[in-house]
Amino acid sequence: MAEIILTEDNEALAEAVAGYLEADGHRVIRFSRLQGVETAIRMRKPDLLILDVMLPDGDGFRFARSIRQHQVAVLFLTARSTESDRITGLELGADDYVVKPFSMRELVLRVRKILERSPPKQSSPETETWTAEDSGTPRCIRFDNRGHRCFIDDREISLTAAEWRILQYLAANEGMVISREQILGTCLDSYAEGSLRSVNTHMKNIRAKLGSSIWVETVRGFGYRFTGRKQQI
Repeated sequence: MAEIILTEDNEALAEAVAGYLEADGHRVIRFSRLQGVETAIRMRKPDLLILDVMLPDGDGFRFARSIRQHQVAVLFLTARSTESDRITGLELGADDYVVKPFSMRELVLRVRKILERSPPKQSSPETETWTAEDSGTPRCIRFDNRGHRCFIDDREISLTAAEWRILQYLAANEGMVISREQILGTCLDSYAEGSLRSVNTHMKNIRAKLGSSIWVETVRGFGYRFTGRKQQI
């Protein structure tokens, strides 16, 4: 299964594209604008970025130029159909350039071809552990990445998919202050489908399940900091 970021402001088209790609076995994270996309790319390291060129808050060509250092595969999906537009897209290093309107089945095949050419992502370790002290008592959080299970000491806690992504994201950036905007753009499916208030709700639920305030610190006016320390195997 590949992870694909889709940036498209036409909601009906984005829903259709996401549906076809998900039916082909991929996970699709949708954005309706460029805001938050670079953060999601940096943190999630997706297999492919499908990018419209004309977006409400910026130009897709300029954005693609600005993220070259992340070395993510790019497929432009746009109504800009002139030869010069195609050349510009390919010169920017795009792996493909698809002009609207297009065949959904053809798009799925083009995505498959790009993914076949791309090097495999490095897999996460099977288990990861972070520790902290609670009034002098050592505690630990353990992630079973293969089984998607989370344990506090020897007690398993039940996390939703969103809670799992948020907690792992915070843990992977231990000691760093992570804003609610970063959590929304990286861990939830899109800005259009979420809000900062939803981040607050997820964080409240996560803290209740962790059963202790030692793991996640609120940095007022900025965001959240994970305070555990990763144990090296």
